[in-house]
Amino acid sequence: MRHIHTYMRVALISIAIGMMVACASIGRPGGGPIDTEPPLFISSSPTPGALNVTDNKIEILFNENVMLEDASNKVVVSPAQKNMPSISANGKKVIVELRDTLQPNTTYTIDFSDAIRDLNERNVLDGYAIDFSTGETIDSLRLSGMVLEARTLEPAQGMLVGIYSNLSDSAIITQPFDRIAKTNQLGQFTIRGLKPGEYHIFALKDNNRDLHWDRSEDIAFYDKPLSPTTAEIEVTDTLRATNGADSLTTRKGVKYLPNNILLTWFNEGYSAQYLKDYKRPERRRLTFQFATKADTLPQISIINGAKAGTSIDKWALLNTGETLDTLEYWISDKEIIAQDSILVEAKYLRTDTNDQLSWSTDTLRLFYKDRIPKKKKKDEENDTTPQLSFINWSIRACNPQEVNKPLIFSTSHPISHIDSMGVRLSIKRDSVWEILLNTHIIPDSARQILSYSMPYKWEPGMKYRLEIDSAAIVSIYNEWNRPIKQEFSVRATEEYANLFFNISETAQPIIVELLNGSDKIVATSQVIDGIATFNYLLPGTYYARAFIDKNKNGIYDTGKLNAKQQPEEVYYYPKRINVKKNWDIEQSWNIYEQALDLQKPIEIKKNKPAKKKTDKDSGDMDEDEVDEFDEEYYNPGRNQNNSNSNNRKIPSGLRRAPGAY
Repeated sequence: MRHIHTYMRVALISIAIGMMVACASIGRPGGGPIDTEPPLFISSSPTPGALNVTDNKIEILFNENVMLEDASNKVVVSPAQKNMPSISANGKKVIVELRDTLQPNTTYTIDFSDAIRDLNERNVLDGYAIDFSTGETIDSLRLSGMVLEARTLEPAQGMLVGIYSNLSDSAIITQPFDRIAKTNQLGQFTIRGLKPGEYHIFALKDNNRDLHWDRSEDIAFYDKPLSPTTAEIEVTDTLRATNGADSLTTRKGVKYLPNNILLTWFNEGYSAQYLKDYKRPERRRLTFQFATKADTLPQISIINGAKAGTSIDKWALLNTGETLDTLEYWISDKEIIAQDSILVEAKYLRTDTNDQLSWSTDTLRLFYKDRIPKKKKKDEENDTTPQLSFINWSIRACNPQEVNKPLIFSTSHPISHIDSMGVRLSIKRDSVWEILLNTHIIPDSARQILSYSMPYKWEPGMKYRLEIDSAAIVSIYNEWNRPIKQEFSVRATEEYANLFFNISETAQPIIVELLNGSDKIVATSQVIDGIATFNYLLPGTYYARAFIDKNKNGIYDTGKLNAKQQPEEVYYYPKRINVKKNWDIEQSWNIYEQALDLQKPIEIKKNKPAKKKTDKDSGDMDEDEVDEFDEEYYNPGRNQNNSNSNNRKIPSGLRRAPGAY
């Protein structure tokens, strides 16, 4: 095994043994075995590897009737065609007509990926491709590997993979790929028809089909150029006679290298920034909606009325989230509230024609007109009782209350004052309510001004009562709360479980994420002294993944192509964890032990290959079920000498792409 450069991200791929079948076992009309074999290539015009080809029409004959599935997306032609080729199936033939003029002295490859199926049982002929040359020689080198989503390790199905012989960093942005392929349902790919030399390789979700990257598209890249080579190997074939007897034969074959390329795709989250919308939905509130997240607030000031020239932070309170893309301003100045029309100058960062953020200034008019009140009845006209206005103060708490979580409150309007003497938290001991000291309601954050919490070290299994007197909470508009009295219980310790992961590789900072059955994060834990700890878990089924927190910021960071920054590395615990109440569970986890594409449990994997026809009534696939693609592999264990720039041990065992031999 050759040494892997320290900046190269590689995963060893297990050998998928090719099956050479003398004749297909086709089900008979009167009964018999179900056909489980894919269509078998018989002949083609031009023949595979033909030279000096001048005809744009390619016909391929199989041993049985065939069909094409999603040919317009799955079938790719290299070099890429400006005009979409015509691709059709007719009986036992697949016919391709290239509508571009053939280029001289060029190797053409038509890669069908997993588009070809037999008509009766829809068995897939995976990885079939045909190549020919318009010149005296044909380019025959190949690059093979697999594409996974960086964050979730989902196989990238139908993703474009392309190469450049131009090694400049700008090629992926300015030029179409030299040669291309598509990933199959396992995320595998093979790029064929290559000359000797060095290539940059990328995977791309080419939404606009221009064969190069736009910043909003999904992308994966390999750190260093690749040089395709070959190696001579001995191949064992199984031949099946008409009487059903099998025999083995060996022959010399060619292995195309590298065949273990691992690409992990990510999205930079780029979107052009601009002011998407602005409103005055009610007299006391303004909203500004931006197209994408930001790290800088706009500069807004009023330019009409008595307070003209005053910055918005002097006459309004901001309610927003961490991404700063939705801004809600609650006007606190009575004079500005009284204005039907508010003119503001808004200076904000906007994406310009050079795709860069630059300051832009707009004058915005925000108008609000009160509805004409309904005419009062005579008895209402004589009613001089003052109309009280209340804020909506509510408790977003569960019953039972979780031991490790605070009480959460929400309010309909910004709060100016909370009278701590009017807020009482009591605990019930021996049938007597005991008032607790040192309880406080605090804002959740400086920018989320409509959300509050009461942190407290709850006693498991105990009953509590929260009382808030009327007018204990006052809004900036001098509105107050109605009285509140609510009792709740805290969950008992016996209802929880504790889970511990003993991580065997701890040289780098690692964050472990606990997941539910939808692959969503339930809780996170930093690995400390080799252990990730999850306390107060409710009974249920959980899954786990870990990522290398390279920059030690405690959150997952995606990649950046222009900075040549790979996304942070992700690993899945390969089994589900069944948690029972009042249990302590310890799991040992070597994140490098198993191949990346085999780590994610099948129960939470979304991009599952289609099941075999023979398994169509067997229910959901389990972890050991083999799909209709060839998944035979060997896993010799981790190679201790393989690492990348992050000292990442590269797990072996990824399945070999069709065409790697």
